[in-house]
Amino acid sequence: MAGVKITPLGGLGEIGLNMMMVESMGEAIVIDCGLMFPEPHMPGIDIVIPQFQHILEEDVAIKGIFLTHGHEDHIGALPFLLKHIKPPVYGTSLTLGLIEKKLREHELAANTELIEVNHTEAVASGPFSVQFIRVCHSIPDCSALAINTPQGVIIHSGDFKFDDTPVDSKRADYATLSRYGKDGVLALLSDSTNVEMEGRAESDKVLTGSFNNIFKYAEAKIIVALFSSNINRIQQILDVSELYGRKVVLIGRSLVSNVRIARERGYLNLKDTAVIDVKKSKELPADELTIITTGSQGEPMSGLSLMAAKSHSHVTIEDADKVILSSKSVPGNEKLICNIINQLSKSGAEVFYERVAKVHVSGHGHVDDLKIMISLTNPRYFVPVHGEYRHLVRHKNLALEMGIPDENTLLVTDGETIHFDEDGVEIESKVKAGRVFVDGKSVGDVHDLVLRDRLHLANDGMVIAVVAVNSSDCEAVNNIELFSKGFTQDDAESEIIEEARNKIKCYLEEARIELKTEWSEMEAEIGILLKRFFKKKVKRRPVIIPVIMEM
Repeated sequence: MAGVKITPLGGLGEIGLNMMMVESMGEAIVIDCGLMFPEPHMPGIDIVIPQFQHILEEDVAIKGIFLTHGHEDHIGALPFLLKHIKPPVYGTSLTLGLIEKKLREHELAANTELIEVNHTEAVASGPFSVQFIRVCHSIPDCSALAINTPQGVIIHSGDFKFDDTPVDSKRADYATLSRYGKDGVLALLSDSTNVEMEGRAESDKVLTGSFNNIFKYAEAKIIVALFSSNINRIQQILDVSELYGRKVVLIGRSLVSNVRIARERGYLNLKDTAVIDVKKSKELPADELTIITTGSQGEPMSGLSLMAAKSHSHVTIEDADKVILSSKSVPGNEKLICNIINQLSKSGAEVFYERVAKVHVSGHGHVDDLKIMISLTNPRYFVPVHGEYRHLVRHKNLALEMGIPDENTLLVTDGETIHFDEDGVEIESKVKAGRVFVDGKSVGDVHDLVLRDRLHLANDGMVIAVVAVNSSDCEAVNNIELFSKGFTQDDAESEIIEEARNKIKCYLEEARIELKTEWSEMEAEIGILLKRFFKKKVKRRPVIIPVIMEM
């Protein structure tokens, strides 16, 4: 019986970048292909995608790409992979709708085969058969995957929680998960994101009452900021707006696009008259208007940020407006979000956010949800996925509490391959895995060294020293010019820069005979001199760029 390899290429050791390869008999499938958004130490980076090198270099045929759901951290990097390989892509209707939009933007739609799959439907792909199993999350049509392999069934949970009263009334498929558990599951790969949260994740249905209370007493505009992919949450806002006689305005390109896709595919109940154009919003009384917008993470150019900064073309925040931030803060965005809340509050709005009001619940299962998944599937082996390393460790310990033997709980990170065969399981040495930075149209050209330089510039600024010299006697022809950006305030700068200029002048007088026309060495020495001077003088280390101009 052929062996089976599972290789995570993203999502194990970080939040985002979810991607995994399952391989047997020279053929493989890929599960998800997600991105992550840049962290504070990645200035100038637009998005981060997984490294595809192992997939492209491994002598294995990729038979299909299977998508668990339509969030960016699971589908956002797919267009970058499909520029290199062209296997069919499988997913549920909404997921494929969101992917199709991305493929058109990357001019890949015509050459990509998208195959829609219903829940409970099984798909043959190489040596595997993959069944989609409905689970609940914060976007409709989410799936766990049951992968039938030559070694047995592998269950990949996708992102999930067990919501018994979901907004769309589509509960997780307990029965199918339980059936696999009774028949025998080789390994469970389970979402670890909320393993630090006790109890069960709350149902999204609880927010209906919270929104109702806010809308009931509102006497002005209501502005709701959320993730554009949270279709069920959007439906809740549409419903409560209709209940209180409010028209809805949609602001944000991704929001407008996702609402259109969800409506076309039957995931949103939206009347033609419910939504109006933002340009007509001023024609309505404020207490008849709901605005749904992007920007819940404080993104600088989002709709909410522009409103908070009083820079939006059509929407102004006024006294008595109510603003709802209906999302959890992504790590690293806390400062941006706090700034937005402060700006909105200064404008007189009442702001509702997770710390002070019930306006958001997580789409990821808490500890008791994770226990239910383990109990239902009853796996022989357990692999925690989707989370930072501390999440993976805690989830492994939870599996141990549930009775899975220590030798069968497999803690791995990106690039480590789990190999199942007749002799049991082995964790093999790491393959090539990592992060690739996307900066504009540049993919992979920005490396850690470039980021380090950007951070250096951001933290300490830059000083350019331009020295014009006479090639015959190495004497300065003109005054030495120093230019700085982001280094020090103008008041102090003139004195410090003048002192630095004198340091260079003294050095040239001493070195001109010895160095003669060794311009590169002279530039290096000027750089060292200025670094030492600024470090001693102001305890700062600006980027120094010395330039010798031969006259």
